[in-house]
This record gives sequence, structure tokens and C-alpha cells, in this order.
Amino acid sequence: MRLGTRPSPLAMTQARTIARELERVDDGLRVEIVPIATSGDLHQGVGDLVALGGKGAFAKEIDRALMDGEIDAAVHCAKDLPGDVPRPEGSVIAACLEREDVSDIALFTEDGGVRGLDGLGAGARVGTSSVRRHAQLVQRYPGLRIEPVRGNVDTRLAKLDRGDYAAIVLARVGLRRLGIERPHERLDIVPAIGAGVLVVECRAGDGAMVEPVALLDHAPTRWRLTAERTLLSVLRGHCHTPIAGHARLSGDELELRAAVFSGDGRRAISASRVAPVSGAERLGEVVGGELIAQGARELIAEA
Repeated sequence: MRLGTRPSPLAMTQARTIARELERVDDGLRVEIVPIATSGDLHQGVGDLVALGGKGAFAKEIDRALMDGEIDAAVHCAKDLPGDVPRPEGSVIAACLEREDVSDIALFTEDGGVRGLDGLGAGARVGTSSVRRHAQLVQRYPGLRIEPVRGNVDTRLAKLDRGDYAAIVLARVGLRRLGIERPHERLDIVPAIGAGVLVVECRAGDGAMVEPVALLDHAPTRWRLTAERTLLSVLRGHCHTPIAGHARLSGDELELRAAVFSGDGRRAISASRVAPVSGAERLGEVVGGELIAQGARELIAEA
């Protein structure tokens, strides 16, 4: 199996983990990891992600390689898949791996003595690449300067350490996968849709590849991701839309809570509902509809 992934250290680490799992569940399978540079990777730190095509900039070259038969399967972070355009026709998400930590954390310099955003002085620069994080941080910390920062994890940490920022905000799971431990504060903000979930995509008709990949599928995670991504699709969310959404599982029921923010973070609307796991898709539709009824379309259009 040729397994396509982005070439960043984090993406390669994730792909190696999945490759080992595939070879474990199918003893006769051997996996070759194929790094594929995407538009988002080639322009890390340069310009606005929106100008590169949004979150799809981290997936479209890999999608093309899959559909052209250059690779047999593709690894994606679910949160990097846009909701305003469908996945490529003829592709299928063959596995949703078990969800990991969904939290966002603020990181500080190791010798600065600060361990929380509340400890930063007025006007301190806090870097984040996410409009979802930006909107929620502006609400909670109006005295801080929330500014864009791009690049892979190592690049962002280097910018923090040389003093470009007083803090940066990243996904906890990315640092854990890389084995990086730094002083940090876990933030109480609504997670990204698809946070903490890796998916493996194959060509729908390629049973020889779909079958072993499907052995890694984690049904509870798929239910949760279905509700979240249906919500995103209903809202037609993309990379410059401050949308947050998270589905929790309790027994055989899902609770989906979601929020949409204005670009400046000063206005927010929210909704939440509970439904059986069998109704995960309908749950996403209902919560999305409630947000639209409250004015989500107007906030999204402004963003």
C-alpha cells in the first residue's frame, strides 16, 4: 500500500503510526509512505491561507494523487478538510481512527515564568493560525493582541522562543504526537470540528485497500465526526469562518454543541442538541439549522 501524506514532521509521524497499525492488523500488508507537498506546505508562513484555497490547500494535491492512482490511501487530519466543498467523487473515508485529545493549549517560553494567558501584560502578542481560536481568545482576553502565525510546529515554536510572541496557541494532540513537552495552559474554548481525528481515505472501488484500512475504523469516533462534519457542511464552513463544534458520546447518545463567531470575535451564537448515535447526520443538520435561524449565515458572510 502506498500511503500518501503531507511531508511535515507531524504528518509523517502520524502516517508512520497508521502504517504500523495497518501492518499489525493485516500481517501480509506492507506500507510505503509517500510524502506529497501540498500548496499549504509550499507556502507555509507566506501570505494568507485563504488566498491559497483555505483548508483545502492541505489536501488537494493528495486528493489528486489518490484519484489518479499514484497512491492507494491518504492520511488527513479531519480538521483540515473543508466543509464548503464535497470530498472528491469516488473517494471514501475508509477509517476514522479513535479520537485523541481535542484541546487547544497556549504555550509560553520555557524560562519566562508565565504559565497562563491571564499572566500576560496588556498588548502582549499571542499567535494563532486559527480564526476559531482568534474569535474565542478575543472574547476572553480583550487586552491581548491576537495575531496570525503560520508554519509547522517547529517553526512556530522557534518564533515563540525568539520573542516574536509572548505565547502561541496550538493543538495539544500535535505536540503529544511529536513527543514535545512545553509549559502550557489548557484553554477552555470550543474545539475545532474534527479535532483530534485522523482519517484514511481510499478510492471507493478499491476493495483490496479499503478492507484492511477499514479494520482501523473506530465507530464511536465516526459517529461523532459525522455529526460535526454534517454541521460544517450545512453551514458551508471554510478556513476563514470562525466555527467551532464538538460532539460528545454518552452511552448511545451524542451531544453536539457548536458556535459561530463574528470575524472580530465580539458576537457569537451557539446551539446544542442530543440525539441517538443512529441519528448522527440528522443531529448535525438540526444544530446547523438552529445556528442559521439565529443568524449564522450573516456572521459567515461577514467573515
